[in-house]
Amino acid sequence: MSDLPPCPQCGSTLSYEDGAMLVCPECAHEWSPAGVGANTEQSGVVDANGTPLVDGDAVTVIKDLKIKGSSQVVKVGTKVKNIRLVDGDHNIDCRIDGVGAMKLKSEFVKKA
Repeated sequence: MSDLPPCPQCGSTLSYEDGAMLVCPECAHEWSPAGVGANTEQSGVVDANGTPLVDGDAVTVIKDLKIKGSSQVVKVGTKVKNIRLVDGDHNIDCRIDGVGAMKLKSEFVKKA
């Protein structure tokens, strides 16, 4: 059996490594093996209200966001699950239902 920690979301012991992240095959939750607390201190990414964000959080969009090169708009109140924090100007990498993969700025979301 593996010595990887169980999933913090559902408790499954079937977790596996995918690059630098750990993944649960039962609930699809992804987390950093360093732990949630360590990731908060490293990233320094906060939402519009100043709440620290970590990988795997769910956020809500607080402003209509136009999508470059498209006529689509991400509406206020759209909930985005299982975000991934990345370096750069757009520091949230996510998938939005009906739109697809996107990068968002943390100043336009709040933690759900």
